[in-house]
Amino acid sequence: MKRLACLAAVSLATSGAASAQLVQEVRAGGLAHNICVVNCDNANQEDGFNVQGEIVFDRPDFFKYLLKPRPFIVGSVNTAGDTSFGGFGLVWNWDFARKWSLEPSLGYVIHTGELEVPFPIGDPRNLEFDENNILFGSRDLFRTTLALNRDLGDNWGVQVIFEHLSHGQILGDGRNQGNDSLGGRVYYRFGG
Repeated sequence: MKRLACLAAVSLATSGAASAQLVQEVRAGGLAHNICVVNCDNANQEDGFNVQGEIVFDRPDFFKYLLKPRPFIVGSVNTAGDTSFGGFGLVWNWDFARKWSLEPSLGYVIHTGELEVPFPIGDPRNLEFDENNILFGSRDLFRTTLALNRDLGDNWGVQVIFEHLSHGQILGDGRNQGNDSLGGRVYYRFGG
């Protein structure tokens, strides 16, 4: 809970610092939670659907040295009561055809999922708990995404998004099972 409060403070500071910058986009949609992509060992441990919202800000001038990313804040709630998260990061956008673009992002989130098995070794509840929960090993996670965007007009668009959550043995210790999600979102750009 302490880290969630810290994340809320960081998010407010980020949005406060970005208040001089205008909100450029708002996004909303849903993602299938914990799907099998490459390593399917834990793909059946959590399920449900994540409802997600994101606010993307205009690019500050000093970000031009980082290939011109835009800052964002994101929140995602799992409908089955499994892992939800909130965080912030940077998103890049590369147009590759008329009305089409690719959008990778890198961010930091704090989640509500499990870190470790709470029962002592040998307890028969361990197996059931391990089969039904992703063990992240850290409250702090990296969030990487790749989205394919299609503009539907001057202001509206849709995207297909792949999302990966993991601490990569960098932000935490212990288990690092990670989580992959896939879904779609609608976006609205202000001032189109």
